[in-house]
Amino acid sequence: MTRDLARRLLSYEVVVGKTSEQMAPPAFRVYEKLRQPLCALAGVAGFQSLANRALTLAKAEAPSLSAVQVTPDGSLQGFGEFKPQLDRQRPDEGGAILIAQLLGLLHIFIGEPLTMRLVQDMWPDAAFKDSNWEDGKKHEHTR
Repeated sequence: MTRDLARRLLSYEVVVGKTSEQMAPPAFRVYEKLRQPLCALAGVAGFQSLANRALTLAKAEAPSLSAVQVTPDGSLQGFGEFKPQLDRQRPDEGGAILIAQLLGLLHIFIGEPLTMRLVQDMWPDAAFKDSNWEDGKKHEHTR
């Protein structure tokens, strides 16, 4: 279910990026929006550790991320050299995988409610429904 949420965040950033003429890839923008509050919550070293684990997991699924590294301050290096996979239908699949891994780790460590609150705080204009990620099934609820 984290992959679906990651794709929704990337799609939202694509739309926002078109209106604000942002040049960074959507996955990089999503990552950076998550990095700032997570560094405040877990500290830079804590976030760097979390991001390194997410990147390691993502690289196993998307070898196109091989040039990407997490810097000491938790930002991404080498994302400019990131070559999207050859899948023309989903050119930012590697970025979606990275964001999904990061969200999945957050879900494990801080739980679904706090993860969703963080997402809603960072993207207040986006419409996200609560989801239940238990047992790999998604159950959406209205508030």
